[in-house]
Amino acid sequence: MNPMKSLSPARLLAALVLFSLPMLAFGQDEPTLSSGDTAWMIAATALVLMMTIPGVALFYGGLVRAKNVLSVLMQCFAITALVTIIWVVYGYSLAFTDGGSLNAVIGSLDKAFLAGVTIDSLSGSIPETVFMTFQMTFAVITPALIVGAFAERMKFSAMLVFMGLWVTLVYVPIAHWVWGGGWISELGAMDFAGGTVVHINAGVAALMAALVLGKRKGYPTVAMPPHNLGYTVVGASLLWVGWFGFNAGSELAADGVAGMALAVTQIATAAAALTWMFAEWMRHGKPSVLGTATGAVAGLVAITPASGSAGPMGAIVIGFAGALLAFFASTMMKPKLGYDDSLDVWGVHGIAGIVGAILTGVFASTSLGGAGYASEAITMGHQVWVQVLSVLTTLIYGGVVSLILLYLVKLTMGVRVSEEQETEGLDIALHEERGYIL
Repeated sequence: MNPMKSLSPARLLAALVLFSLPMLAFGQDEPTLSSGDTAWMIAATALVLMMTIPGVALFYGGLVRAKNVLSVLMQCFAITALVTIIWVVYGYSLAFTDGGSLNAVIGSLDKAFLAGVTIDSLSGSIPETVFMTFQMTFAVITPALIVGAFAERMKFSAMLVFMGLWVTLVYVPIAHWVWGGGWISELGAMDFAGGTVVHINAGVAALMAALVLGKRKGYPTVAMPPHNLGYTVVGASLLWVGWFGFNAGSELAADGVAGMALAVTQIATAAAALTWMFAEWMRHGKPSVLGTATGAVAGLVAITPASGSAGPMGAIVIGFAGALLAFFASTMMKPKLGYDDSLDVWGVHGIAGIVGAILTGVFASTSLGGAGYASEAITMGHQVWVQVLSVLTTLIYGGVVSLILLYLVKLTMGVRVSEEQETEGLDIALHEERGYIL
């Protein structure tokens, strides 16, 4: 007798469901590769790398004097190579693995030298190789941003040593705290794409570098205008375009959150560019190309932590506030306090990053068009306090450790070029090359 004939339709259906449950559970537990997500994340990774070389390199390169243009390009290029190797050897592992009992502070070395990162290993719905490289591009651009603070006066050898130490002892731990399951993540801080990890972190390190190295020779009495604003505008434009990979890519998937992140990035940047342009127009009587481009960068910075949670109208406010406060910090606060942050890294990235990180706690609220908090029990006041705490932690830890590292390098090998080298220009003095043949 065929045993299937003795089963009623109801029993047969029940048997099929029970037989399917293990396979359904297996499908839920095992990550599955998404070709769409993977394609987007490969593109996003390339966009973020483009932000450093050539984006930041050209943006900064155009702002310095002609005799120092190659030194800035070289610093950005060398940092890209140096941080890539650090990330592969131990940076990725310490930032993005479970550190066991120390996980609140740092990850483990289980994936040092990319052990276990194979063709088949996945991170969510994308290959782990893609996730690792995407995160590498964030680690690359962060120290490259600091270059603008000490442009035209830091020794190349000292820069390499400082950046290697800084990425290891500042960037990697903070990345783990915020994105790798560390204590700031457990606290519930919202930093979708790097307001604390990248911009506040780079901004406070830049301020420390400006203070330790001192002012450029002749600053502020000698005029030091940008030698090629064309480079700067091209660099800012590359940053604007690349930032879609930076923010929308941080969703790690091609979905609606990535789409909204892309939209609010564009909106906030436009609002910020107009804000700086009109603020400068009102204060100085004319809108400048440099100011408008700088305002756009400030808007990109400000929306970064909120890009996964703010809505379009929130993006306008964040862009406006970030650019306005960055404008005051760069054009009024810096001259008044007298420090020489050559290319306004602290004024733009530090200040706009702080504004964006704090306002993330405000405009994530669904009542203001945001995506909401982690749970309905969280109030706006609580989230803002958590955001402030994450900002203060980054400022204190990043600032203190950066200062220690700078003094360590200064005492052992010196950080600043000689007065003769600074007068001659770093292109010839350090690299024996010229950016232009006259």
